[in-house]
Amino acid sequence: MSNTWRIYLLALVTFLVGTSEYVISGILDKISDTMGISVTSAGQLVTIFSFVYAISTPILMALTAKVERQKLLVWGLGIFVIGNILSFVLPGYSSFLAARVIMALGAGMVVVTALDVAAKTAAPSKQASAIATVVMGFTASLIIGVPLGRIVAALFGWKSVFGILALAGLVAMFFLYAIIPRVQGDKPIPLSEQLAFLKNGNVALGLAITFFWLGGYSIAYTYISPYLLDVAGLKEGMLSGVLLAFGIASLVGSKFGGFSTDKWGVFPTLSGGMLLHVIALLLLSLTVTYTHSWLPIVILLILWSFAAWSSGPTQQFNLVRIEPNYSGIMLSLNQSMMQLSMAAGAGIGGILVDRVTLSSITWVGMVGVAIAIVVVSLLKMRMNASSQGAGEYPGMRSKKASIK
Repeated sequence: MSNTWRIYLLALVTFLVGTSEYVISGILDKISDTMGISVTSAGQLVTIFSFVYAISTPILMALTAKVERQKLLVWGLGIFVIGNILSFVLPGYSSFLAARVIMALGAGMVVVTALDVAAKTAAPSKQASAIATVVMGFTASLIIGVPLGRIVAALFGWKSVFGILALAGLVAMFFLYAIIPRVQGDKPIPLSEQLAFLKNGNVALGLAITFFWLGGYSIAYTYISPYLLDVAGLKEGMLSGVLLAFGIASLVGSKFGGFSTDKWGVFPTLSGGMLLHVIALLLLSLTVTYTHSWLPIVILLILWSFAAWSSGPTQQFNLVRIEPNYSGIMLSLNQSMMQLSMAAGAGIGGILVDRVTLSSITWVGMVGVAIAIVVVSLLKMRMNASSQGAGEYPGMRSKKASIK
């Protein structure tokens, strides 16, 4: 089999993992109804997954650094499959919560190892493309996995989603074992050494951007299904199509973010995308309050998704250029921060739904993104000061006189 197909297989695996994480937001109301729990309690299924993913992944990857990559990939997917099987067969909220923990332990190992294998097995000139393809698999779970999960849940019950993920994971394990070449692990980098980068002010500010940007997004997105049904007044039959449009907009936004970063620079892309993010949430909140017409609501949802995900690739590049000699560590720290921010956002969103109103999630999410814009400005000022005091900033093109 050609290496291209191996990369696509890795992308498919990350698609399965991404679907298991994001699909909860698409079926939150169904989980709440069938389990007899509040929407807030159902939302904590996102919180626990993201929190466990964020905390466990760097620890597990540090402990398994020397393990051969193909074997680690199969093991990680096996843990993920067990979590999905338990989600499918065990009754009750507590059991499902425990299964989500197991699922998250395997998911983090699978994604990081898949990226590592893609980089190591691709030709030197195609490493970036290989990594992008694997990341695209994870992104596609938002585009295809969430609306597809909603359709499956409507036809066969929401638990069937995890049964299908378990079966698909088992099949993928067989192909990974048969097709993926043996790849040696790396020299372990102690976790303490990775965390030491947090003492760097630029790194801390860069990660803070991720936290407030994605945290603000997660506050609203975690509860998107009940929000659209109960607050915006959308019909059940429309929801899957709306979620699909939302996902497609995220892909277009991500592509545009990469293009914009190359053309206009990091800070204009981050500031512009996040400002549009805030405007979209503001207009959505006002539109939902004063009208229940579905067309403007769907248009604003698409604008929100486009704006939110335009910041994704830009933030990845932003952190890599802060410490260009330690790109792997920067991406790992950012991955953990992304999951922590999603956990925090889902948790805060749950408090708002429980103690304020469901309609408040977009307003507070807007505040989180606004804080991220302020942090972007602080980082820009700090980096401009560094470049003026010590010459051009590492990782920037020589033709640029200031930080963009």
